[in-house]
Amino acid sequence: MAVKPEMHEFPPLIPEELMERARKLSPANLCDGMKDIGILNDGCMDYGIGPVSDEMKFWGTACTVETTDGDNFPIHVALYAAKPGYVMVVDGKNDRHRGYFGDNMMTTGKVIGLEAMVVDGCVRDKEGCKELGFPVFSRGYIQRGPTKNLPGVINAPINCGGITVKPGDLVVGDADGISVVPRERLEEVLEKAEAKLVYDNNRKAVCEEYARQKAAGEPTLDLAPAWVHEILGD
Repeated sequence: MAVKPEMHEFPPLIPEELMERARKLSPANLCDGMKDIGILNDGCMDYGIGPVSDEMKFWGTACTVETTDGDNFPIHVALYAAKPGYVMVVDGKNDRHRGYFGDNMMTTGKVIGLEAMVVDGCVRDKEGCKELGFPVFSRGYIQRGPTKNLPGVINAPINCGGITVKPGDLVVGDADGISVVPRERLEEVLEKAEAKLVYDNNRKAVCEEYARQKAAGEPTLDLAPAWVHEILGD
């Protein structure tokens, strides 16, 4: 018989004005924003946790689950208590022997209004998930089903894919992977990521102008950015 999970309150959702800014940024942009400011691994989750389909992407507020040995009872408990706007992040201890959930629970997450489900472990029903179009990120797939016996912990800090994830953190995913921004540093990271995105867009404009000049037979501008010349001492 299953034991009741240790359950903590769901965190407040990240304010919508911050989410609007975050939705303009990719996981790569956010990693750029976390670079060199002391956030472990620049907030980049292990590359082995990826989307069921490359078209899947999400932005949301983390709620967390800790479980092990392919047991999904605490995931069920968290799922039925969840509200729209959360990303369920599951520390499944990188278990590869059972699928933690399949398309039935994915469908439940979608109709509840979760933004995504992320698990450090395997899932099943890959084709059903693709048809559903609900963002699911995992280590891989196995057809063997989960057990439903262990208590687990809901909404406490976890480790997922080598990254500490706390309830309330920003979690963003796409085909490149998943970035986790600590909530207490969210505004700082957004500012840095937005500035880097401006730089990236300017670089694209430079490349477009170079291509235009080259096609027109005009003298071409210098493609090397200023920081390269500075390092070289030009």
